[in-house]
Amino acid sequence: MNGYGQYCPLAIASEVLGERWTLLVLRELILGSTRFNAIHRGVPRMSPSLLSARLKMLERAGIIRREPEGDHVAYHLTEAGAAIAPAVESLAVWSREWLPATLSEARADPDLVMWDMHRRMDTAKLPASRTVIRFEFDDQPEIKRLRWIIADRSDVDLCITDPGFDVDLYVTASSRTVTLVWYGDLPLSQAIREGLIRLHGPPALCNAFPSWLRLSLLAGIPRKRQAAPLTAG
Repeated sequence: MNGYGQYCPLAIASEVLGERWTLLVLRELILGSTRFNAIHRGVPRMSPSLLSARLKMLERAGIIRREPEGDHVAYHLTEAGAAIAPAVESLAVWSREWLPATLSEARADPDLVMWDMHRRMDTAKLPASRTVIRFEFDDQPEIKRLRWIIADRSDVDLCITDPGFDVDLYVTASSRTVTLVWYGDLPLSQAIREGLIRLHGPPALCNAFPSWLRLSLLAGIPRKRQAAPLTAG
């Protein structure tokens, strides 16, 4: 990114944070991801080489630091990085409140929602034993059609390939529906009641499923502009 040629602090900050993907990489770090692969799961359309470049840039700017952790490298926010977190969160809240929320097929990518969902499961309300939930997105191509969450009260994992365990609960929906529910634009109870989300499994698990999901951190923030209709492109 070319510099703005201005001494203005906002211009200088924009030179560091204004490149494509940088704020989303920061979002993942703020939400607690520290390993390269975990950060990449939150920005699945970003190439690994570009992610590596953005992490190096943030390190040079003093916003993150690299630390060895066993056989891996971990990325942590520095004091400067932690200080910018409220500004990033405020930007997300402002967007939720004021920007039109057109949901297109390109923006209804289930992988980000599933990654966010797996780290926000209410583990205290999950069954004590391992529970395998298979999600089927009936509007997605085969490569993105099935995802699995394996959860108990101590850990939650997300799998993009069949983990080989018996499935306890099947969830079928379109990726658009799940995205609308996750961000609070469609009540989960309504989606289930209207058959937009279909559950198959023991009645006790079907009934408990809504209580396991703590929606996006932004879901409870009311929009001040009406969401735009869904679009095909």
